Amino acid sequence: GAQVPIGAGLAFANKYNAKPGEPMNVAIACYGDGAANQGQIWESANMAALWKLPMVFCIENNQYGMGTSIDRHSSHQDYYMMGNHIPGIRIDGMNVLAVKEGMRFVKDWCGSGNGPMYVEMMTYRYHGHSMSDPGTTYRNREEIAFTRSTRDPLEFIKKTLVDAKFATAEELKAVEKQIRKDVQKEVLKAKESTVPEPSALFDYIHAADTTPGNQELVDYIRMPNVDNSFHKPTA
Repeated sequence: GAQVPIGAGLAFANKYNAKPGEPMNVAIACYGDGAANQGQIWESANMAALWKLPMVFCIENNQYGMGTSIDRHSSHQDYYMMGNHIPGIRIDGMNVLAVKEGMRFVKDWCGSGNGPMYVEMMTYRYHGHSMSDPGTTYRNREEIAFTRSTRDPLEFIKKTLVDAKFATAEELKAVEKQIRKDVQKEVLKAKESTVPEPSALFDYIHAADTTPGNQELVDYIRMPNVDNSFHKPTA
């Protein structure tokens, strides 16, 4: 949840730099249901509401905060209503079309000077929260299999494309086959590559403008051990 106050700061900058009469750029801070009750998020929401900042509080509700189900870690489980008087909307995060249209509305609302909005993305994760989490100690395999068979976002969009006759099942299989081939090629390339030089830490952190690849180098990167920190390479 530490990124949410930063998002509120970006929203403040968007409002500050907005040109009169034009829609404002919108800042979106995404966080999980497990982080939704953190104090820093409530403070950011209060500030965003007071100043009517173009800020979206996007909660990815995958039903489990790490290994704890929402009914055990949150007294309020309708996350889109957590903003009190800040309006909220619940979107099926497993449906790309619902996400697209829902976020179009949210962006227009917040960018038009109406203030922040809460968005609850209803989603699910099939695997554990981390490498140390098998993902099956706090839920059963039947639950995971049922969700995968009924709500999988890729299967949904594939069926939608076929039903609408935008693509055939054979065409989609060919696309998937090519994607797997491309991914495997990049994995092998990464494994065969040498360890990057420390100067690579400075690459692609800040963009100089919207031109792809045109970056602006930062002056300093602090490492956990300050003695191992890096300074920007000099010409």
